[in-house]
Amino acid sequence: MPPPAEPRRTPRPEGFLPDFCRVPLVLGVLLTAELLAIALALASPSPLAGFWGRLGPLSVYVQVIALSGSAALCLLRPWLARLPDGLAGLAAWGVLLALIALVTWGGYALLPPVAADLLPADGLAGLMVRGLGVGAIVSALLLRYLYLHQLWRRQTRAEAQARLQMLQARIRPHFLFNSLNTIASLIPTQPRLAEDLLQDLSDLFRAALADSGERTTLGEELELARRYLSIEGQRLGERLRLSWDLEGLPERAPLPPLVLQPLLENAVYHGIAPAREPGQIRVTGRYRRGRVNLSVRNTLPAEAERRRASAGQGIALDNVRQRMMALYPGAAQVIESRVEGDYQVRLVFPYPWRER
Repeated sequence: MPPPAEPRRTPRPEGFLPDFCRVPLVLGVLLTAELLAIALALASPSPLAGFWGRLGPLSVYVQVIALSGSAALCLLRPWLARLPDGLAGLAAWGVLLALIALVTWGGYALLPPVAADLLPADGLAGLMVRGLGVGAIVSALLLRYLYLHQLWRRQTRAEAQARLQMLQARIRPHFLFNSLNTIASLIPTQPRLAEDLLQDLSDLFRAALADSGERTTLGEELELARRYLSIEGQRLGERLRLSWDLEGLPERAPLPPLVLQPLLENAVYHGIAPAREPGQIRVTGRYRRGRVNLSVRNTLPAEAERRRASAGQGIALDNVRQRMMALYPGAAQVIESRVEGDYQVRLVFPYPWRER
């Protein structure tokens, strides 16, 4: 008896601000802050010989603001994510300006008298106006960029879900008819096998009609792939040879639904079915250094047969690529290649994965 399915977790609210608790993002903020400090030091009307003397205090000042701002946005992210985007942006902007004012006042109060020549002639008031003015502009530009980036991500995710719905709507009718004919032919002689194939077909179409916004897992995708190939194996007989080589894969790794099945369908309909000789599909998986590497490799028919079977092969691959990038932005790869005359598609994605 299979173990009970784990309940689906309700997705947490997602605002346009990324996760400033992530080390790579904080490092990017610090690097950008240092570039800003260099630009401000170069823009000073003072002699160029005093560049390094100006850059040191400016770097400390800007980096303290960058670190404290990242920490504040990290701590406030759950609260900001519940606000509308416009209100969250204004709140984040206000927090950053308050931190700039606090750091400016603290730096002015703690600066030793020997370094007083680094300050503007109009004292704390001038320093505060300059700091808040530059900080308001830079932080507004940063928040605007993050907002536009999030809009792009939402659009990409919506397009990926629309493509999934298109994929769900176009599961090949002749696959359904061929499968039903195969099952019908087995009922008189092998009723138990016919019942198992009918269950496999039911599970396959249940996945195809699932909510496009849901996620599945690597283990569920592999099980669905086995059921699909079981049906095709009964239809194609000895013409289809299968090889599974899966080692230490994290079956709980999240995936978009219907990622493997379209790749296997391509392998069957463009590699195995048109060929006159038997062909082979190899499914290989490895988990190394926090990354899952999963490949689907199939033999190819002769050149003349391949030309007749090549139409439409890229639709499913583009669909898989866009949905993987929507789930793992900037971290997933979908690579197609030729290996010893065979056609291969590799899925590479990280696990564990912490969303931005």
